[in-house]
Amino acid sequence: MRNYIDINCDMGEGYPNDEEIMPFISSANIACGGHTGDENTIRKTIQLCIKHNVAAGAHPSFPDKENFGRINISISDEELLKSIQEQVLFFNQIVKECGITMHHIKLHGALYNYAANNRELAEKILETFKMFKTDVCLYGLSGSLFNCLARDKGFHVIDEVFADRTYQLDGSLTPRSSIGALIENDQQVLSQVLKFINEEKAVTLTGEEIPVKSGTVCIHGDGPRAAAFASMIHQELTMRNIRIKAPE
Repeated sequence: MRNYIDINCDMGEGYPNDEEIMPFISSANIACGGHTGDENTIRKTIQLCIKHNVAAGAHPSFPDKENFGRINISISDEELLKSIQEQVLFFNQIVKECGITMHHIKLHGALYNYAANNRELAEKILETFKMFKTDVCLYGLSGSLFNCLARDKGFHVIDEVFADRTYQLDGSLTPRSSIGALIENDQQVLSQVLKFINEEKAVTLTGEEIPVKSGTVCIHGDGPRAAAFASMIHQELTMRNIRIKAPE
């Protein structure tokens, strides 16, 4: 059985519970201007990370505040890659000014899902990130093409699983637009996290078990019970002597 795991959460997105969640996680994915976020929110969230010894990472997305980065938008690859690079560089500069270093990069929302299994886009994004290859981790969907390509290119990849989302048989997340996509029951969330850690498996929406590697577990900060989930998971893992810590 594993004796450690990273717990991450999307932060700096305008929800009121960042400060409440932060004591229970080990890494934060901070919105850096694509779907939301600005200099003030980034700085405020980084300061919370410093206070609670949480690793700070960039959370770039489609440049689409109107839809919160949750749909694929019509944009040229050149424009998209330019935006992603600008978001990460903007975040990285603020992190340095705050006296710490950028720990990881995790794509947001529709961009995360689109890049997970689109070879052409994944390769272009990884080319954009190559300047950070030796310095940061990349968080990506466990079992995805994106993770495989990133590893082949020499990135330090962390396989991500989700505490509060259901899975499809192919290892993808159930789309948010589908019934049953979100897990809102405390015990179901906890059971899923323990299954990730103890068995490296997930139970799909239709009841089958599938293998998943788990380097980091995401809790979505926008859920109404996000803080409760974070506290519950932290308490249970601590009781089981499973250390919560960011990947090195």
